[in-house]
Amino acid sequence: MSERVRIKNVEVLAEGFSVLKRTSYDFRRTDGSWQAQVRETYDRGDGIAVLLYDPDRETIILIRQFRFPAFYHGEAGELVEVPAGTLDDPTPEDGIRREIEEETGYRIQNVTRVFEAYMSPGSVTEKLYMFTARYSPADRVGGGGGLHHEGEDIEILEVPFTEAMAMLKRGDIHDAKTIMLLQHAALNIFGGK
Repeated sequence: MSERVRIKNVEVLAEGFSVLKRTSYDFRRTDGSWQAQVRETYDRGDGIAVLLYDPDRETIILIRQFRFPAFYHGEAGELVEVPAGTLDDPTPEDGIRREIEEETGYRIQNVTRVFEAYMSPGSVTEKLYMFTARYSPADRVGGGGGLHHEGEDIEILEVPFTEAMAMLKRGDIHDAKTIMLLQHAALNIFGGK
């Protein structure tokens, strides 16, 4: 792809929780002509997400937390999601094990990477590494709830998988990574339930 893109200018528009940049570049189209383009990209680093499931009891762990962008968009702001976070660790596997314990209080050693996805590739650089992991009540080592100094205030929800799918069908789950992992689990873990 580098033969098709010539970066001309990069301007930082905002730098805080994430970085917003405006990039001017020339793009060689499939017909061989060059076209000047300008795009804004929001760089917040890569992310990790996991669906925790107990196949014996046919339950999963979800969380509920406040998300300001959803609130800003006119919703209550409390979203039901799978545990997730920013990739700050040497590997996605290390990161997701840390996030599981911080957010849910479960200590899980074996996680399975199932796919990677760009959630909004038109403007956001983040790639999400998606996982599944088995859990049992014996894996609970703490209260979870997230990290206070990061502004997290997380409610842990253990629900039957069938109820999670009913929540999805009713429109109670709006988070894309959660929808994707629930669909994956329906096809590959819980056999179409």
